[in-house]
Amino acid sequence: MADSPEDRTARARIRDAALWHFGEHGFDRATIREIAETAGVSSGLVRHHFGSKEALREACDAHLAELLRQINERVRADPTADGMNPVALARAAIGTYQRYLARALTEGRATPLFDMMVDLGQQWLDEADARRADPPGADSRTRAAVGTAMALSVLVLQQQLTRVLGVDVSSAEGDRLLASALIDIYSRPMLGTEEAAAMRTALGLEPDDQRRS
Repeated sequence: MADSPEDRTARARIRDAALWHFGEHGFDRATIREIAETAGVSSGLVRHHFGSKEALREACDAHLAELLRQINERVRADPTADGMNPVALARAAIGTYQRYLARALTEGRATPLFDMMVDLGQQWLDEADARRADPPGADSRTRAAVGTAMALSVLVLQQQLTRVLGVDVSSAEGDRLLASALIDIYSRPMLGTEEAAAMRTALGLEPDDQRRS
């Protein structure tokens, strides 16, 4: 039987309360009772909707995965839509959940969410690889996984970045600064193709297509 509108509203309140408690206290220390109190419902209603704390955490991951999927589709359709850069779009959608993401990922949880982000990154890389004149030195899955980890480090190191840059990286100004830095990093590689080839040779590495031939 489908939930009534009131139940769906309660379900969303419970999920948002769980995101806050898991982010602030971690999964092990957060309790169903405290989550219920924050959501303004009974512990029994939490169990009615989600069954267990682990299932509630999985629902939190699913909610964030859907938000990220929507951001990806929006950016793919038009990277400059509404005059917002991709960093600002992501911030607008999941900015309030940064503490949850940072804690969950460093605790080794939220693995389906991380995997989905790798999948999305791999799609972008596969399309970019098709336009490359030089063969990549590592497969797109590996590069997507490393790139995802590097991007998520901004969440974990947010206070350090804010201190060094002198700008709150969770602010609109921080969005612009991060976007500008990312554009430069991705558009102006530090190594030229000849330098990269020399380093691969020195390390005994070869591009994937050469290893498979």
